Amino acid sequence: MSTTGLPRVVASDCDGTLLRSDGTVSERTKEVLAAVEEAGTTVILVTARPPRWMHELADVVGGHGLAICGNGAFLYDVAAREVIGHRLMDPALVAEILGEIRAELPEVSFALESLEGFAREPDFARVSGRRDAEWLVGSVDEMVVHPPGKVLVRHPHWPVDELHDRVAAVVGPRAQVSHSGAPGLTEIGATGVTKGLALAEWCAEHDVPASAVWAFGDMPNDLPMLTFAGRSFAVANAHPDVLAAATDRAPANDRDGVATVLHRALALG
Repeated sequence: MSTTGLPRVVASDCDGTLLRSDGTVSERTKEVLAAVEEAGTTVILVTARPPRWMHELADVVGGHGLAICGNGAFLYDVAAREVIGHRLMDPALVAEILGEIRAELPEVSFALESLEGFAREPDFARVSGRRDAEWLVGSVDEMVVHPPGKVLVRHPHWPVDELHDRVAAVVGPRAQVSHSGAPGLTEIGATGVTKGLALAEWCAEHDVPASAVWAFGDMPNDLPMLTFAGRSFAVANAHPDVLAAATDRAPANDRDGVATVLHRALALG
C-alpha cells in the first residue's frame, strides 16, 4: 500500500461500473485514473467487452495499455491493438453444447468472439448496433471453425437471470456460464475462465498479492474478480448478488463511483 492509501493494483469493470450509463468515461474519472497511475498504482480494465471495443477507452488504461477482455478470455494490449494472451474453447465441445442448448431452448440464437473477430447466426440481434470485425454470419458449424474465447446466447423474451440459469443447467461443469446484465444475453467461456482467474494469474506473474488489489464491479460476472481482490467495491447500481458479496460500496456509475473512491484514497484537494 502506498502512502496515498492506494493499493498496487486497481481492477475495474467497464460498463455499468467505470463507464456512465451512456457508455462514456467522464472527464473527472479520466483525471482521477491518470493521477492514480501517476502515484504508482496500475489500473487494469477487466471487462466482458471484446478486445476491439477497448480502443475507445485507450486513454484510460495508462501507459501499460493492459485490458482483460471477454470475461478473462483475452489479455489485450490496447495501445498495440494486439491480443497478447488467450484462453479459448474447444470447437467440438462448443458445437456439442450449443446443440444441446438449442434442443432445450429452441428460441435462442448464438454468436461468438474468436481471434478472428465476431461471428453470429442470422437471427442473432446485435443490440449495440456495432458491425466492426464481423467476419461471419452463418451457422454454428461455420462459426466454430475458429476456437472461440466467448460464446453469446440470446433469447428474445426472457430476463437475463432466467436465461443464465436455464443455460447453466444445460451446460453444467463443461464450461463457464455468466452474464453481465445485458438484456436477454448470457455468455459462455472455457471452464474456470473468469475475470478473477485472469486477474489472479496476471497478479501472480507480477508478484502482486490479492491483498494489494482493489476491484470494482456491478454484475455477476464480476464476482470472481471481486472475491479474489483484497478489497472489493460494488457500485450502488450493482446487481443484488454483487452488493451482497463486496466488502465495500461505491457511489453509482453515473456518479463516478470508482473515481470517488480513488479520489478519497489519493487525498486530492
